[in-house]
Order: sequence, then structure tokens, then C-alpha cells
Amino acid sequence: MSIHEEMMSLALGEAKKAYGMGEIPVGAVMVHDGAVIAAAHNLRETSGDPTAHAEILAIREAAMQIGTRRLNDCTLYVTLEPCPMCAGALSMACVGKCYFGARDERQGCVESVYALTQDAAFYHRLPCIGGVLANECSELLLHFFKQRRTKDKGVRQRDD
Repeated sequence: MSIHEEMMSLALGEAKKAYGMGEIPVGAVMVHDGAVIAAAHNLRETSGDPTAHAEILAIREAAMQIGTRRLNDCTLYVTLEPCPMCAGALSMACVGKCYFGARDERQGCVESVYALTQDAAFYHRLPCIGGVLANECSELLLHFFKQRRTKDKGVRQRDD
């Protein structure tokens, strides 16, 4: 197993925590000098905070851990391609590199829909590499949404 797969496995562990809480199962870990300094998962529903994406929470924790808002020497591993908000946060935090698992064809903003982290309009650009444990990351998300649709369908049938 490569270091990237090892770190993505840790991010998947975070995503599974989110899944268990009924949150969209996205997990992230931030690495600095070869060590995990932050680990987070989505908490939007639990916290009522629309910005409580795994990436944002990991960025906040990493900045506190190393004592600076500039995370140039850090690498983020996240199970789903970052959305526009998270891609912007990666750029604004000057994160050194990002690896992600599953592509997000609807809202992914580091590669799929738009490459915000490569846009020359922004001061900091960072490489984002997708496909690390992509099948495992995708399967967790697909299972979550399938289960949610089945549950929602069952609720609607009882209400009829």
C-alpha cells in the first residue's frame, strides 16, 4: 500500500464516521511532515453549519496545530473531490497539495466541473490528484445515497 493509499484509508475511516451519523460520508486528513495533524468528517447536519465540510474542518484544525494560516507544507487527503467552497478554502489556506478519491461530476471544483485550484486569478495554485482509492470512496457514497433514497421512499409510502 502506498503512502497515498494509507492516508486515503484514514480519510475513509473519517467518512465512515460521518456515515454512521447520517452525514454525507466524506472524510479528510491533513498531513504535515509525514504525520497526520488533522482528521475530520462532514458535520453539516449535526452542527447545523453549512460550512462544516470535512475539508474545511481539517484545514481549521491543521492551522491551529501548526500555528499558521499558511499550510504550504501540508497535504490534504479527502474522499470526494472538493466542492467550490472547499476548493477556494484550499487555495486561500495555501495548502501544498490535495489528493482525492471519488470524482464529483456535479460539483467538483478541482478537476471535474472546474479547476478552481489552478485558476490564474488566484494567488495560490495547488496540484490536486484524483483517483486514490476511488472505488472504495465511490462505493461508500453510492451506498449512503441508495440507503437514503430507500429510507425516504419508505417514509413517503407510509405517509400516503
